[in-house]
Amino acid sequence: MKILMNFLKNNFILAVFTLLVATASCSFTNNSIDPGDKEKEQLLVNLISHVLKRNHFSPADLTDEFSQDIFNNYIKDLDPGKRYFLESDYEEFKTYEYLIDDQIRDSKVDLFNLTYDRLVQRQKESQKIFAEVIEMPFDFTVDENINTDYEKIAYSKDRKELKEHWRKMMKLSAIGTYYDKIEEQNDENFEGEKKSLEELEKEARAEIKKSMLENFDLNEDVERLDYFSLFVNAITTHFDPHTNYFPPQNKDRFDTSMSGKLEGIGARLQKKMDYISVLEIISGGPAWKSELIEVGDKILKVAQEKDTIATSIVGMRISDAVELIKGPKGTNVKLTLKKVDGSIEEITITRDVVQIEETFAKSLIGQDDEFRFGFINLPKFYFDPQDVNGRASGNDIAQEIKRLKTEGMDGLILDLRNNGGGSLREVIEMAGLFVDEGPVVQVALKDKRVRTLKDSDSGEILWEGPLVIMVNEFSASASEILAAALQDYDRAVIIGSKQTFGKGTVQVFEDLNQWVRNNQFGDLGAIKLTTQKFYRINGGSTQLEGVKSDVVTPSRFSYIDVGERDEEFPLPYDEIPKADYSKFQGYANLAESIEKAQERIDANPNFKLLDDNAKWLSEQREDNEIPLNFEAYAARLDRLEKETDKFETLADYKNNLNFEMLSYEKALVKTDSALGDKRNAWIKNLKKDIYVTEAVNVLKDLRMNNIKNANQTKWSVKD
Repeated sequence: MKILMNFLKNNFILAVFTLLVATASCSFTNNSIDPGDKEKEQLLVNLISHVLKRNHFSPADLTDEFSQDIFNNYIKDLDPGKRYFLESDYEEFKTYEYLIDDQIRDSKVDLFNLTYDRLVQRQKESQKIFAEVIEMPFDFTVDENINTDYEKIAYSKDRKELKEHWRKMMKLSAIGTYYDKIEEQNDENFEGEKKSLEELEKEARAEIKKSMLENFDLNEDVERLDYFSLFVNAITTHFDPHTNYFPPQNKDRFDTSMSGKLEGIGARLQKKMDYISVLEIISGGPAWKSELIEVGDKILKVAQEKDTIATSIVGMRISDAVELIKGPKGTNVKLTLKKVDGSIEEITITRDVVQIEETFAKSLIGQDDEFRFGFINLPKFYFDPQDVNGRASGNDIAQEIKRLKTEGMDGLILDLRNNGGGSLREVIEMAGLFVDEGPVVQVALKDKRVRTLKDSDSGEILWEGPLVIMVNEFSASASEILAAALQDYDRAVIIGSKQTFGKGTVQVFEDLNQWVRNNQFGDLGAIKLTTQKFYRINGGSTQLEGVKSDVVTPSRFSYIDVGERDEEFPLPYDEIPKADYSKFQGYANLAESIEKAQERIDANPNFKLLDDNAKWLSEQREDNEIPLNFEAYAARLDRLEKETDKFETLADYKNNLNFEMLSYEKALVKTDSALGDKRNAWIKNLKKDIYVTEAVNVLKDLRMNNIKNANQTKWSVKD
């Protein structure tokens, strides 16, 4: 199929499976409830409501309207595909529509208990419905459609209607696979034995059955507390989208994602049916160094260093298995493996600190004719919550800049696309690498007091040459602070989407355990809540508005609602007085370079095609009526394929840029082929990246002022 056709053909099929996986992971089959669970849940509601009222930047009022909003979002999140609850269930739930505010005040969770018990019941019933549906052949000659905008369809009135809903969802999933099998068989290069349509339908149905059984198996990996989190977060996100409750294990995962490290064996695991297997070996970790584990090995048993009896993890929820396998640096863990070849082995691995390489900044040296440029990708503003001296993005970026300078770069691109943020401290640290001592961001507290956070380092600026920052719609929070500051200083040219995500708030974690004396319920987790709003040094806010790019490039999301402004309960935009700061005067032609770049983009036929493609994709998202008749389904795909022909050249685009790993990494890949594979894949993608091409053009356009007089400065009087 041609460009985008796989996406388009499976657009709604994937949506169905994503929905099924998502709701399966929030479903429960275990009816055994610890008697203390309900008391713990009541305590959590009491604690969280108290902390929110006391410490949230802008606490919401507990009103009937508040209650109604929470009710609607909670019930929708419980069953987004309307594949479990009946109309009668929903009507019963509605008795709480205007009572949640009162229940919170009284520390009650009656709605949660009711919906939990009902979902357990309906989930079991739906598995039986699925078992009936999947055994019946799908008739792809019948003229019928399915509406995939599930929010707009009604709940099923009875089991018969619900079964029909399941049949259509499964048929939609199957028709894509069925279509692929027919296309493959009709290909002139097909060499296998051709099968009948009946056989192909049976194969497609078998594949759907296998996938769904795996999804149902995931149900048992979710505990009541995880499910309760869904209810609590329906409450917290009404205060703002970034205030959330974190059960203990979720907080640990967050810390790992921020620090980029963990202590364990260095392997990513996955669960299929009852078995937990190795999905990936992390380069440099203990498993990688030992060469005793392969991708695909199944872990059958786990024993600690002093254990005489190993614990079987077959059938165990994956998070519990991970807890057994990971452990402090220097300790040993014994694993019983079923190897890829079927043999059984027992191995011992010494745990160590594992660095998750994808978390950290990485760089390349690029070449365009005689112009050499540095390219740094920063996935997030990471830091180590447990170690102030641990690895941090500010230090790493400084190190990458020093390395790139030794490689002779003439300009620098900092790629913040898809960077969702992180540590505010690291933003301040990083801004100081590019600007003189001065303010970086203003922060408003709950009491309306405003603090100005400054780069206090009066040392030498690490990079004063041409600087471009790349952003998109998913550059958020800390990314927006850095981009906004360097834009306000006239230090960098921001290139990318019309605006960034628009998250102008600061969150902190509060340990809920500190509020309870003589805690008998174990670890209560933490709440991440919004306590501050940040503002640009020019007085504006990035809240809702984001950072407006100096040079705007079209993207596939240009006409699709994304960002803070499209969340349901965001905090409002406002402004405060600007800070005192001096603008960078190092560019001789900043305004002209920006204008020239925008003219170049507007005249570029590839960017025009990208814009047309974005409009077309936005239109397709509104097409929710999908035919389940094979001829109509195939005709729809044929029409879409013809419409996408004009976008074909986008997939073939290649720039003329050359990229190389830095000298120190060239030495590393001699002993780490996995790192080399990752870097080569990154280079391959960058060579097809039209946005990087224009970022390099901007770097080449920027001319630096030649200031020879020692009394002159590249920084103007205060703006």
